Amino acid sequence: MSATVDQQRKLHISHHDAAEIGTVAADLVAGLVVDLPRAVIGLATGSSPLPLYQSLARRRLDLTAVRWFALDEYIGLPAGHPESYAAVIEREVITPLGLDPATVLLPDVGQPDVDQAATDYEAAIASAGGIDLQILGIGHNGHLAFNEPGSALDSRTRVEVLTQSTRQANARFFDCLDDVPTRCITQGLGTIMAAKRLLLLVQGRDKAEALSRALTGPVHPDCPASVLQLHPDVTVLTDVAAASLLPAGASSAR
Repeated sequence: MSATVDQQRKLHISHHDAAEIGTVAADLVAGLVVDLPRAVIGLATGSSPLPLYQSLARRRLDLTAVRWFALDEYIGLPAGHPESYAAVIEREVITPLGLDPATVLLPDVGQPDVDQAATDYEAAIASAGGIDLQILGIGHNGHLAFNEPGSALDSRTRVEVLTQSTRQANARFFDCLDDVPTRCITQGLGTIMAAKRLLLLVQGRDKAEALSRALTGPVHPDCPASVLQLHPDVTVLTDVAAASLLPAGASSAR
């Protein structure tokens, strides 16, 4: 393992064997909950945070007072669809961690007015006092949550149209590309940036270019994840492959 910390921005980057990422991330979450039992935590889905949730599930951690907010949800899937994020979170987070489902919120995409549902979700996060720790992954095109390239860096929770590349990347979870929804409700980049602390989990050589652009490229809507450079407290946990395009100074302790 190697690590670097940018003291000005509190950008913490540490490199681990893939198996270690979940343990280190779970240590961070557990430390927060011990210090702040009523913490508000933002949930990401996808393969990147799975080791974190699996490691948390093996611990005897009191999570009864923690509140959880999902980053996003598809629009247009039938209720109970196994690839809806409600179902994924039930399967990968709520059941393994023994959470009360009432403490886990997702955008209500079943509302007739999905724009209002997005507004309501943003308000619910604010009513909870904001996110204390937001768990994140990164897309191949640099998206955070479902904020696709071109998203305003100060955007808030809203309806978003998914790009073809994102739909193709997610098609592996569906029978075919045509089954992948074209729209979603996602927390905005501004919503994510309002979280007190961000935890980005990145694994695999296929994410190396996106991670490099996010952390070392210009801050620009073309790479939504580049907004991370403006946050005061970001922890990035990667494996060696994902970190392979980062500058040498980001891969050794100093």
